[in-house]
Amino acid sequence: MEHETRLESYLGRAIGRATTPRGGAMVIATTTTIATVGCGVLMTIIDKDFTSVGQGLWWAVQTVTTVGYGDQVPSGAAGRIVAALVMLFGLAFLAVVTAAITSSFVGRATEEWARQGEGEVPNSEAAMREILERLDRIEALLRQR
Repeated sequence: MEHETRLESYLGRAIGRATTPRGGAMVIATTTTIATVGCGVLMTIIDKDFTSVGQGLWWAVQTVTTVGYGDQVPSGAAGRIVAALVMLFGLAFLAVVTAAITSSFVGRATEEWARQGEGEVPNSEAAMREILERLDRIEALLRQR
């Protein structure tokens, strides 16, 4: 069995705390805030065009939210590397975390359905067919009136 890195362990615990939609939102919001502030400060340190922490933070917020006004852009290679990481984080990492949390909710809902129902998860195609048949019957009844 492979050993988890500290980051993997932390992320596993954070996702484990997301047992409700509110918990999931908190994990995503916290992760995004930490990354945004950290990258904003880092950009201020490594790129000479960002003369204050406020400018670095403003740039990071624009980049993570994919607004990207373009009023502030990194000029050096190190700044561009940080920018690429922030963009990838904003687009990819949050999508993965969101998908993992959503998958957790679907799994729990499926288990709950199985516990409350007949022990089987409904077949979505069969359920859709049943709904369509019901709608056809309702429409036929309405036409008769």
